Amino acid sequence: MKATELTTEIKDLNLTYLMLAQQMVLADKDMAIFRLGVSKDIADVLEVLSLSQILKLANSNMMLCRIRFDDSLVFGMLTDYSKEKLMSQSHAAILLAGQPAEEIA
Repeated sequence: MKATELTTEIKDLNLTYLMLAQQMVLADKDMAIFRLGVSKDIADVLEVLSLSQILKLANSNMMLCRIRFDDSLVFGMLTDYSKEKLMSQSHAAILLAGQPAEEIA
């Protein structure tokens, strides 16, 4: 994949993520904070972004979202396809809920 293609894919991902995140915050802020792993301050910002602001933010060549699990144990639980998949996913959700929310730097 060429650098220009990669940059385009990142921008598309950013736009999709920001639009989804804003929809989630508008629908149920508390659930969005939990599912997105963001702080209330970030949720408040997402809630009031205009379409032009979202487009400007999305145009960055840096990914605006990140994979929340840095722990191979959590990653393993989320990708486990055994009979106890529901239990593994529930356990992973509990572990992710215990991680601190992202803060505005």
